[in-house]
Amino acid sequence: MGSNTPLSDPSHPESSSPLITLTNPTPSELPQIFTLSHPKWGPALTLQDYLDREAYLTTVPLSKNGGITHWLLTLSSAPSGERPILASCESIKKRAFYTTPSGTVREGVAHGIASVFTDPKYRGKGYASRMMSDLGERLKSWQDGGGDKPVVFSVLYSDIGKGFYARHGWAPFESSHISWAPAAGSSPSRGKGVKTIGYHELAELCAVDERLLKERLAGMAKADGGKKRHVALAPELDQLLWHLMREDFMTKHIFGKTPEVRGAVAGPKGKRVWAVWTRGYYGGLEKTEGNTLHVLRVVVEDEENTSEEELVDGFKAIVGIARAEAKEWRSHDVQMWNPTGLVRGLVDKIGVEYEFVERDKDSIASLMWYGEEEGEEVDWVANEKYAWC
Repeated sequence: MGSNTPLSDPSHPESSSPLITLTNPTPSELPQIFTLSHPKWGPALTLQDYLDREAYLTTVPLSKNGGITHWLLTLSSAPSGERPILASCESIKKRAFYTTPSGTVREGVAHGIASVFTDPKYRGKGYASRMMSDLGERLKSWQDGGGDKPVVFSVLYSDIGKGFYARHGWAPFESSHISWAPAAGSSPSRGKGVKTIGYHELAELCAVDERLLKERLAGMAKADGGKKRHVALAPELDQLLWHLMREDFMTKHIFGKTPEVRGAVAGPKGKRVWAVWTRGYYGGLEKTEGNTLHVLRVVVEDEENTSEEELVDGFKAIVGIARAEAKEWRSHDVQMWNPTGLVRGLVDKIGVEYEFVERDKDSIASLMWYGEEEGEEVDWVANEKYAWC
């Protein structure tokens, strides 16, 4: 009795075996998982600092209080403390917005999937495929907010191209970015209406951003008569704090200090343009090509009533501050993901040399839609770096 698939090695069964299960790792298994992934995702830190960071990231906004779930593919029959780590990943619960066929904007739950990893000794056996197949189904109801806030989609960012995750239901979306080189610069002049953004300014800006995004989604749904499902991750305060507190841990351990400037805003209230950013370090001080200042989010508060000159001048000042921060904090470049048509136009008009990159392998934004109707066309709005995890 049992599986029709022969098990030549009970500790390395076929990926289709019923002995394999997707479950949650124990506290003692988590350090084993993180130790395996350290060479890939934590080379800028010592192993102990990397283990400390992963533990710390379970306590920050978005992840704390059960917001993050760690997943483990293993053998159901293995005794506690001896389970093999066939594959692993994690998911983070996030607020999401989506439009309905009637054109209304509703709030639901989305999951951001990250840290998909298979121990090299287990690769080539189909374990990652089994994990993703099981996970896609599991997340459809995981941490469901009830009838008013259902799980509507999950996202991930593939570093192995588009094919693998597409075969498991995560469709690839636009994955491009603008890249600017770092450049020394001076602090912005407050007399010119340009100010830097720190922690204290974020709450108000995020509240405005959420309101504007929901208005944008409603307008898009009205324009196409509800034919598409327009979706977005909420650019809420907790989402940005997750990035910035992760950044704090990295910069404190690499530089012995944390940044003060987290973005910049130009223009008077009601007609502002702003950008919030974070610094990512995969190369540390040894290999700065692995370090990037990522623009998390760009917002234009009132496009209709703000002159082109105001937008261009403000955006140019913001980009200048970002490039100066990248220079100071040993970043290889400044990247801004998937700019809107308006922002792409500003990029062209500010007179700063840039590179436009269409990614085909790394950080491929991918989404699995959990809508009730098959074949619904989904439009991922605000597909920017803030949504990454």
